[in-house]
Amino acid sequence: MNIRRVPFDHPDAVKLNDEVQAEYHERYGDGGDATVLEPSDFLPPRGVYLIAYDAAERPVATGGWRSQDENGEGNQDGDAELKRMFVVRDMRGRGLARRMLTELEADARAAGRIRMVLETGSEQPEAISLYTATGYEPCTKFGYYREYDSSRCFAKPLTSLKPSISVPSASEDPRRF
Repeated sequence: MNIRRVPFDHPDAVKLNDEVQAEYHERYGDGGDATVLEPSDFLPPRGVYLIAYDAAERPVATGGWRSQDENGEGNQDGDAELKRMFVVRDMRGRGLARRMLTELEADARAAGRIRMVLETGSEQPEAISLYTATGYEPCTKFGYYREYDSSRCFAKPLTSLKPSISVPSASEDPRRF
């Protein structure tokens, strides 16, 4: 697997976003995540969007983070908000989500963010298991779904994380992974 930085509106990112939105609809019956996301949200150094590709160059996992600061929706200065973590169904159970999460945390830390936050839902127990197993703890609800009973918000300080392998930029050779 190799991980590449891509724009949020890259065709592979759009394809995987459509898949995750369909899965959200299956699980919650509400049409998918209504949180407004803009491609500019994921431009370094205020964010990043990553896609993992398998050996056949098929996009199989995705995730991004965007900067958030105090905004009246529960965020704090220095937050990096995790968005669109997703692994295609036939690739689940192989550690791709954990690897993607590690890369996103390292990137946010390198960008000076001090806390990674995320919102998931009660109908995503495997996501909750991943996050709690990797050091995330429940936090004050934030963001678009903060008043929904099914919303689950988690946070993890980034200040104590050890750097991991860096992700190449689009101009670097992605095959080094």
